Amino acid sequence: KMKAMQVISLTLLCVMAASAQMLRFGKCPKPLCRPTLIPYVGKWYEIMKLPTQFQKGECGTATYSPKSPGVIGVLNRELLKDGSINFIVGSAKVKHPSEPAKLEVSFTDIPSPPGPYWVLSSDYETHSLVYSCTDFGLFRLEFAWILSREPTMSEETLQSMQSILSAAGVNPEKMVATNQDETYCAPMNQ
Repeated sequence: KMKAMQVISLTLLCVMAASAQMLRFGKCPKPLCRPTLIPYVGKWYEIMKLPTQFQKGECGTATYSPKSPGVIGVLNRELLKDGSINFIVGSAKVKHPSEPAKLEVSFTDIPSPPGPYWVLSSDYETHSLVYSCTDFGLFRLEFAWILSREPTMSEETLQSMQSILSAAGVNPEKMVATNQDETYCAPMNQ
């Protein structure tokens, strides 16, 4: 029975490695996070991300709203190639009150356990850097997003966010830019 579980686990990891570009050897790093989330609510534009299988569109936005103490509502939206808008609703909960910027996010329509959502850097007014990492035995699955309150970000701020990721052991060169062109993304504003 144990041998069968090992084979299943190895098969699952191979499938994940084939579909998730950021499956890496080793345990998740433990980077520092921001001390508060209260001013974090509102709309953020996705500037860059580590590629994922669940985000297939462009013009990505994340809107956070207060729900209750320690809980933030999440609405993620993106524009798909066919012109339709894909969205998902969820909530992010503070895991421990002493670390309010380390949350666990779960989505209403996805039957999976909550995932980590750590705000590594944010001035709350212009930029945010979010990191997520889950350990799977000898491997870790990483996600990262660079967000802005506007559809663009200065090169200086972008480089600063990438430096923080690099210091945390994440390769920012693996990130891809999100199209936030005003004309292309116009359907998101209707």
